[in-house]
Amino acid sequence: MASSRQIEQAAAAWLARRESGAWAGADQAGLDAWLAESTAHRVAFLRLESAWNESGRLAALGAGQTPGAAPPRGQWTASPLDRAASPRTAPAPPASAPAGGPPDLARLVFAPRERERSPRWPRLAAGMFAGMLVMAGAGWGAHHYFYGVVEQASYATALGDLDRVPLSDGSGATLSSDSRIAVSLSRRERHIDLLRGEAFFEAAKDPRRPFVVSAGPRQVVAVGTRFAVRRDGPDLRVVVTEGTVRLEASPDADGHPQPTTLLPAGSLAIASRNGVVVRTGSVADAERLVDWRSGFVTFRDTSLAEAASEFNRYNARKIVMGDPAVGALRVGGNFRWSNVDAFVRLLEQGFPVRAEAGTDRVVLHSL
Repeated sequence: MASSRQIEQAAAAWLARRESGAWAGADQAGLDAWLAESTAHRVAFLRLESAWNESGRLAALGAGQTPGAAPPRGQWTASPLDRAASPRTAPAPPASAPAGGPPDLARLVFAPRERERSPRWPRLAAGMFAGMLVMAGAGWGAHHYFYGVVEQASYATALGDLDRVPLSDGSGATLSSDSRIAVSLSRRERHIDLLRGEAFFEAAKDPRRPFVVSAGPRQVVAVGTRFAVRRDGPDLRVVVTEGTVRLEASPDADGHPQPTTLLPAGSLAIASRNGVVVRTGSVADAERLVDWRSGFVTFRDTSLAEAASEFNRYNARKIVMGDPAVGALRVGGNFRWSNVDAFVRLLEQGFPVRAEAGTDRVVLHSL
Protein backbone atom coordinates (compact mmCIF):
# COMPACT_ATOMS: atom_id res chain seq x y z
CA MET A 1 0.00 0.00 0.00
CA ALA A 2 1.43 3.38 -1.00
CA SER A 3 2.17 5.92 1.73
CA SER A 4 0.39 9.26 1.95
CA ARG A 5 3.52 11.01 0.65
CA GLN A 6 3.73 8.73 -2.39
CA ILE A 7 0.05 9.28 -3.16
CA GLU A 8 0.49 13.07 -2.86
CA GLN A 9 3.47 12.96 -5.25
CA ALA A 10 1.56 10.85 -7.77
CA ALA A 11 -1.45 13.20 -7.61
CA ALA A 12 0.81 16.22 -8.17
CA ALA A 13 2.42 14.51 -11.17
CA TRP A 14 -0.97 13.79 -12.76
CA LEU A 15 -2.16 17.38 -12.19
CA ALA A 16 1.03 18.93 -13.59
CA ARG A 17 0.85 16.70 -16.65
CA ARG A 18 -2.77 17.59 -17.31
CA GLU A 19 -2.18 21.32 -16.96
CA SER A 20 0.83 21.26 -19.30
CA GLY A 21 -1.53 21.11 -22.29
CA ALA A 22 -0.05 17.88 -23.72
CA TRP A 23 -3.07 15.84 -22.70
CA ALA A 24 -4.77 13.14 -24.79
CA GLY A 25 -7.56 10.64 -24.37
CA ALA A 26 -5.12 7.97 -23.24
CA ASP A 27 -3.84 10.32 -20.55
CA GLN A 28 -7.36 10.91 -19.25
CA ALA A 29 -8.02 7.17 -19.24
CA GLY A 30 -4.86 6.63 -17.20
CA LEU A 31 -5.87 9.32 -14.70
CA ASP A 32 -9.38 7.87 -14.39
CA ALA A 33 -7.94 4.42 -13.70
CA TRP A 34 -5.58 5.80 -11.05
CA LEU A 35 -8.40 7.71 -9.35
CA ALA A 36 -10.59 4.60 -9.32
CA GLU A 37 -7.95 2.55 -7.48
CA SER A 38 -8.71 4.03 -4.04
CA THR A 39 -10.46 6.79 -2.17
CA ALA A 40 -7.07 8.08 -1.01
CA HIS A 41 -6.08 8.73 -4.66
CA ARG A 42 -9.26 10.73 -5.33
CA VAL A 43 -8.95 12.76 -2.11
CA ALA A 44 -5.30 13.67 -2.82
CA PHE A 45 -6.00 14.71 -6.42
CA LEU A 46 -9.10 16.77 -5.60
CA ARG A 47 -7.30 18.52 -2.75
CA LEU A 48 -4.36 19.58 -4.97
CA GLU A 49 -6.69 20.49 -7.83
CA SER A 50 -8.70 22.73 -5.50
CA ALA A 51 -5.55 24.41 -4.20
CA TRP A 52 -4.38 25.01 -7.77
CA ASN A 53 -7.68 26.49 -8.87
CA GLU A 54 -7.83 28.80 -5.86
CA SER A 55 -4.30 30.12 -6.32
CA GLY A 56 -5.34 32.81 -8.77
CA ARG A 57 -3.85 30.96 -11.72
CA LEU A 58 -6.71 31.64 -14.08
CA ALA A 59 -6.71 35.33 -13.33
CA ALA A 60 -2.97 35.61 -13.94
CA LEU A 61 -2.77 33.57 -17.08
CA GLY A 62 -6.03 34.90 -18.53
CA ALA A 63 -4.89 38.52 -18.65
CA GLY A 64 -6.08 40.13 -21.88
CA GLN A 65 -8.95 37.67 -22.40
CA THR A 66 -12.55 38.78 -22.79
CA PRO A 67 -14.23 38.68 -19.34
CA GLY A 68 -16.24 35.49 -18.90
CA ALA A 69 -14.56 33.73 -21.84
CA ALA A 70 -12.18 30.81 -21.28
CA PRO A 71 -8.95 30.83 -23.34
CA PRO A 72 -8.50 27.92 -25.76
CA ARG A 73 -6.49 24.88 -24.63
CA GLY A 74 -2.78 25.20 -25.27
CA GLN A 75 -2.77 29.00 -25.29
CA TRP A 76 -0.83 29.20 -22.02
CA THR A 77 2.09 27.26 -23.45
CA ALA A 78 2.71 29.86 -26.20
CA SER A 79 4.42 33.22 -25.88
CA PRO A 80 2.17 36.35 -25.92
CA LEU A 81 4.47 37.68 -28.65
CA ASP A 82 3.25 34.91 -30.95
CA ARG A 83 -0.36 36.10 -30.90
CA ALA A 84 -1.75 37.84 -34.01
CA ALA A 85 -1.77 41.59 -33.64
CA SER A 86 -5.09 43.44 -33.54
CA PRO A 87 -6.03 45.64 -36.61
CA ARG A 88 -5.43 48.91 -34.83
CA THR A 89 -2.01 47.79 -33.59
CA ALA A 90 -0.66 46.30 -36.78
CA PRO A 91 -2.74 47.05 -39.91
CA ALA A 92 -2.86 44.38 -42.55
CA PRO A 93 -0.27 44.81 -45.34
CA PRO A 94 -1.48 46.20 -48.65
CA ALA A 95 -2.82 43.79 -51.23
CA SER A 96 0.33 44.29 -53.28
CA ALA A 97 2.47 42.77 -50.56
CA PRO A 98 3.50 39.23 -51.36
CA ALA A 99 1.79 36.57 -49.30
CA GLY A 100 3.86 35.64 -46.30
CA GLY A 101 6.29 38.55 -46.90
CA PRO A 102 7.56 40.95 -44.26
CA PRO A 103 5.20 43.69 -43.03
CA ASP A 104 5.59 47.33 -44.09
CA LEU A 105 7.44 48.62 -41.02
CA ALA A 106 7.00 52.22 -42.18
CA ARG A 107 3.27 51.98 -41.61
CA LEU A 108 3.51 50.02 -38.34
CA VAL A 109 1.89 51.85 -35.42
CA PHE A 110 2.52 50.81 -31.80
CA ALA A 111 -0.18 51.31 -29.18
CA PRO A 112 0.88 52.44 -25.69
CA ARG A 113 1.60 49.37 -23.56
CA GLU A 114 3.35 48.29 -20.43
CA ARG A 115 6.78 46.73 -20.40
CA GLU A 116 6.72 43.50 -22.38
CA ARG A 117 6.69 40.25 -20.47
CA SER A 118 9.69 38.03 -20.79
CA PRO A 119 9.26 35.12 -23.21
CA ARG A 120 10.37 32.95 -20.37
CA TRP A 121 7.04 33.32 -18.53
CA PRO A 122 5.81 29.78 -19.33
CA ARG A 123 8.81 28.44 -17.44
CA LEU A 124 8.14 30.89 -14.61
CA ALA A 125 4.51 29.82 -14.51
CA ALA A 126 5.60 26.19 -14.33
CA GLY A 127 7.94 27.08 -11.49
CA MET A 128 5.14 28.86 -9.67
CA PHE A 129 2.94 25.81 -10.18
CA ALA A 130 5.59 23.50 -8.73
CA GLY A 131 6.18 25.87 -5.84
CA MET A 132 2.48 26.07 -5.11
CA LEU A 133 2.25 22.28 -5.01
CA VAL A 134 5.26 22.09 -2.71
CA MET A 135 3.78 24.70 -0.36
CA ALA A 136 0.37 23.07 -0.43
CA GLY A 137 1.89 19.66 0.23
CA ALA A 138 4.16 21.05 2.94
CA GLY A 139 1.28 22.81 4.65
CA TRP A 140 -0.88 19.71 4.49
CA GLY A 141 1.99 17.53 5.64
CA ALA A 142 2.87 19.84 8.54
CA HIS A 143 -0.75 19.94 9.65
CA HIS A 144 -0.96 16.17 9.58
CA TYR A 145 2.45 15.73 11.18
CA PHE A 146 1.49 17.64 14.29
CA TYR A 147 -2.28 17.27 14.43
CA GLY A 148 -3.80 14.93 11.89
CA VAL A 149 -3.73 11.60 10.23
CA VAL A 150 -0.57 10.27 8.60
CA GLU A 151 -2.21 7.28 6.93
CA GLN A 152 -5.77 6.07 6.41
CA ALA A 153 -7.06 2.87 4.86
CA SER A 154 -9.87 0.35 5.16
CA TYR A 155 -9.85 -3.41 4.65
CA ALA A 156 -12.59 -6.01 4.40
CA THR A 157 -13.04 -9.73 3.81
CA ALA A 158 -15.90 -11.66 2.22
CA LEU A 159 -17.71 -14.55 3.88
CA GLY A 160 -15.33 -17.51 4.17
CA ASP A 161 -12.17 -15.46 3.44
CA LEU A 162 -9.26 -14.51 5.70
CA ASP A 163 -6.71 -11.77 5.05
CA ARG A 164 -3.58 -10.60 6.84
CA VAL A 165 -2.90 -6.90 6.41
CA PRO A 166 0.55 -5.40 7.20
CA LEU A 167 0.42 -1.87 8.61
CA SER A 168 3.06 0.77 7.94
CA ASP A 169 4.08 1.03 11.62
CA GLY A 170 5.20 -2.61 11.62
CA SER A 171 1.97 -3.95 13.12
CA GLY A 172 -0.32 -6.46 11.44
CA ALA A 173 -4.00 -7.34 11.40
CA THR A 174 -5.56 -10.64 10.36
CA LEU A 175 -9.19 -10.26 9.36
CA SER A 176 -11.56 -13.14 9.93
CA SER A 177 -14.49 -14.05 7.69
CA ASP A 178 -16.91 -11.24 6.75
CA SER A 179 -14.96 -8.57 8.67
CA ARG A 180 -14.09 -4.93 8.11
CA ILE A 181 -11.67 -2.49 9.75
CA ALA A 182 -10.78 1.18 9.21
CA VAL A 183 -7.15 2.12 9.95
CA SER A 184 -6.08 5.62 10.96
CA LEU A 185 -2.42 6.08 11.91
CA SER A 186 -1.31 9.44 13.29
CA ARG A 187 1.74 10.78 15.09
CA ARG A 188 -0.06 10.43 18.42
CA GLU A 189 -2.10 7.27 18.07
CA ARG A 190 -2.62 4.13 16.00
CA HIS A 191 -6.37 3.80 15.74
CA ILE A 192 -8.37 0.88 14.32
CA ASP A 193 -12.16 0.84 14.03
CA LEU A 194 -13.53 -2.70 14.02
CA LEU A 195 -16.69 -2.12 12.01
CA ARG A 196 -17.72 -5.74 11.58
CA GLY A 197 -16.58 -9.27 12.43
CA GLU A 198 -13.29 -10.19 14.09
CA ALA A 199 -9.61 -9.35 13.70
CA PHE A 200 -6.39 -10.52 15.33
CA PHE A 201 -3.86 -7.75 15.94
CA GLU A 202 -0.08 -7.91 16.32
CA ALA A 203 0.74 -4.44 17.67
CA ALA A 204 4.32 -3.31 17.20
CA LYS A 205 5.87 -1.80 20.33
CA ASP A 206 5.66 1.98 20.36
CA PRO A 207 5.10 3.48 23.86
CA ARG A 208 4.62 6.96 22.38
CA ARG A 209 1.72 5.86 20.17
CA PRO A 210 -0.87 3.59 21.79
CA PHE A 211 -2.56 0.99 19.59
CA VAL A 212 -6.31 1.48 20.01
CA VAL A 213 -9.06 -0.78 18.63
CA SER A 214 -12.57 0.69 18.87
CA ALA A 215 -15.75 -1.33 18.59
CA GLY A 216 -18.93 0.56 19.36
CA PRO A 217 -18.77 2.24 22.80
CA ARG A 218 -15.73 0.25 23.90
CA GLN A 219 -12.06 0.27 22.99
CA VAL A 220 -9.05 -1.95 23.58
CA VAL A 221 -5.76 -0.15 24.21
CA ALA A 222 -2.32 -1.74 23.85
CA VAL A 223 1.28 -0.67 23.34
CA GLY A 224 2.90 -3.81 21.94
CA THR A 225 1.02 -7.08 22.19
CA ARG A 226 -1.11 -9.71 20.40
CA PHE A 227 -4.86 -9.94 20.83
CA ALA A 228 -8.14 -10.51 19.00
CA VAL A 229 -11.33 -8.43 19.09
CA ARG A 230 -14.70 -9.66 17.87
CA ARG A 231 -18.08 -7.98 17.56
CA ASP A 232 -21.13 -10.17 18.22
CA GLY A 233 -24.02 -7.78 17.77
CA PRO A 234 -23.90 -5.46 20.81
CA ASP A 235 -21.36 -7.69 22.58
CA LEU A 236 -17.58 -7.61 22.34
CA ARG A 237 -15.12 -10.46 22.82
CA VAL A 238 -11.43 -9.87 23.53
CA VAL A 239 -8.80 -12.65 23.59
CA VAL A 240 -5.22 -11.81 24.66
CA THR A 241 -2.41 -14.17 23.63
CA GLU A 242 0.59 -11.98 24.52
CA GLY A 243 1.22 -8.95 26.72
CA THR A 244 -1.48 -6.93 28.46
CA VAL A 245 -4.30 -4.81 27.05
CA ARG A 246 -6.71 -2.36 28.62
CA LEU A 247 -10.45 -2.64 27.98
CA GLU A 248 -12.20 0.71 28.29
CA ALA A 249 -15.77 1.95 27.85
CA SER A 250 -17.17 5.34 26.91
CA PRO A 251 -18.63 7.45 29.73
CA ASP A 252 -22.25 6.76 30.59
CA ALA A 253 -25.19 9.01 29.67
CA ASP A 254 -24.39 11.30 32.62
CA GLY A 255 -20.74 11.63 31.60
CA HIS A 256 -19.42 9.43 34.41
CA PRO A 257 -16.28 7.42 33.49
CA GLN A 258 -16.61 3.66 33.36
CA PRO A 259 -14.27 1.12 35.02
CA THR A 260 -11.20 -0.01 33.10
CA THR A 261 -10.32 -3.71 32.88
CA LEU A 262 -6.74 -4.94 32.51
CA LEU A 263 -6.45 -8.17 30.54
CA PRO A 264 -3.16 -10.13 30.73
CA ALA A 265 -2.11 -12.88 28.33
CA GLY A 266 -4.47 -15.86 28.50
CA SER A 267 -7.53 -13.70 29.18
CA LEU A 268 -10.94 -13.96 27.55
CA ALA A 269 -13.28 -11.02 28.16
CA ILE A 270 -16.92 -10.75 27.12
CA ALA A 271 -18.29 -7.20 27.29
CA SER A 272 -22.05 -6.61 27.04
CA ARG A 273 -24.63 -4.10 28.24
CA ASN A 274 -24.59 -5.87 31.60
CA GLY A 275 -20.85 -5.38 32.13
CA VAL A 276 -17.63 -7.28 31.54
CA VAL A 277 -17.00 -10.93 32.36
CA VAL A 278 -13.34 -12.04 32.38
CA ARG A 279 -12.05 -15.61 32.30
CA THR A 280 -8.33 -16.10 32.85
CA GLY A 281 -6.63 -19.27 31.61
CA SER A 282 -3.44 -20.35 29.91
CA VAL A 283 -1.99 -18.78 26.80
CA ALA A 284 -2.57 -22.11 25.03
CA ASP A 285 -6.30 -21.84 25.84
CA ALA A 286 -6.35 -18.33 24.42
CA GLU A 287 -4.52 -19.45 21.27
CA ARG A 288 -7.17 -22.11 20.65
CA LEU A 289 -9.83 -19.38 20.62
CA VAL A 290 -8.10 -17.80 17.61
CA ASP A 291 -7.45 -21.04 15.72
CA TRP A 292 -9.70 -19.66 12.98
CA ARG A 293 -6.51 -18.08 11.58
CA SER A 294 -5.32 -21.56 10.56
CA GLY A 295 -8.76 -22.76 9.41
CA PHE A 296 -10.07 -24.43 12.58
CA VAL A 297 -12.71 -23.88 15.25
CA THR A 298 -12.30 -25.44 18.68
CA PHE A 299 -15.14 -26.38 21.05
CA ARG A 300 -14.97 -27.45 24.68
CA ASP A 301 -18.25 -28.55 26.21
CA THR A 302 -19.99 -26.11 23.90
CA SER A 303 -23.70 -26.24 23.13
CA LEU A 304 -24.48 -27.44 19.62
CA ALA A 305 -26.37 -24.19 19.00
CA GLU A 306 -23.23 -22.16 19.80
CA ALA A 307 -21.05 -24.46 17.70
CA ALA A 308 -23.41 -24.10 14.74
CA SER A 309 -23.33 -20.33 15.13
CA GLU A 310 -19.52 -20.44 14.96
CA PHE A 311 -19.60 -22.52 11.75
CA ASN A 312 -22.11 -20.09 10.28
CA ARG A 313 -19.63 -17.23 10.64
CA TYR A 314 -17.56 -18.76 7.84
CA ASN A 315 -20.07 -20.48 5.57
CA ALA A 316 -22.95 -19.43 3.34
CA ARG A 317 -24.58 -22.84 3.92
CA LYS A 318 -25.96 -22.48 7.44
CA ILE A 319 -26.47 -25.05 10.21
CA VAL A 320 -29.92 -24.56 11.72
CA MET A 321 -31.37 -26.07 14.91
CA GLY A 322 -34.62 -27.95 14.20
CA ASP A 323 -35.68 -28.04 17.85
CA PRO A 324 -34.42 -26.79 21.27
CA ALA A 325 -33.32 -30.28 22.38
CA VAL A 326 -30.75 -30.69 19.63
CA GLY A 327 -29.38 -27.22 20.25
CA ALA A 328 -28.77 -28.07 23.91
CA LEU A 329 -26.44 -31.00 23.14
CA ARG A 330 -22.82 -30.44 24.25
CA VAL A 331 -19.95 -30.99 21.81
CA GLY A 332 -16.17 -30.72 21.84
CA GLY A 333 -13.28 -31.06 19.44
CA ASN A 334 -11.25 -29.32 16.76
CA PHE A 335 -12.92 -28.96 13.35
CA ARG A 336 -12.21 -27.32 10.02
CA TRP A 337 -14.69 -24.48 9.69
CA SER A 338 -14.79 -24.89 5.90
CA ASN A 339 -16.08 -28.49 6.09
CA VAL A 340 -19.67 -28.33 7.28
CA ASP A 341 -20.54 -31.75 5.85
CA ALA A 342 -17.82 -33.54 7.87
CA PHE A 343 -19.01 -31.89 11.07
CA VAL A 344 -22.61 -32.90 10.40
CA ARG A 345 -21.59 -36.50 9.67
CA LEU A 346 -19.75 -36.71 12.99
CA LEU A 347 -22.86 -35.42 14.75
CA GLU A 348 -25.03 -38.07 13.15
CA GLN A 349 -22.54 -40.81 14.06
CA GLY A 350 -21.96 -39.83 17.68
CA PHE A 351 -25.13 -38.05 18.80
CA PRO A 352 -28.90 -38.60 18.62
CA VAL A 353 -29.09 -36.22 15.68
CA ARG A 354 -30.72 -36.43 12.27
CA ALA A 355 -29.63 -33.99 9.55
CA GLU A 356 -31.92 -32.65 6.85
CA ALA A 357 -29.60 -31.31 4.13
CA GLY A 358 -30.59 -28.57 1.72
CA THR A 359 -28.76 -26.40 -0.80
CA ASP A 360 -28.44 -23.40 1.50
CA ARG A 361 -28.86 -24.98 4.95
CA VAL A 362 -28.59 -28.10 7.04
CA VAL A 363 -31.36 -28.52 9.61
CA LEU A 364 -30.52 -30.66 12.65
CA HIS A 365 -33.25 -32.59 14.48
CA SER A 366 -33.04 -34.57 17.70
CA LEU A 367 -33.96 -38.26 17.62
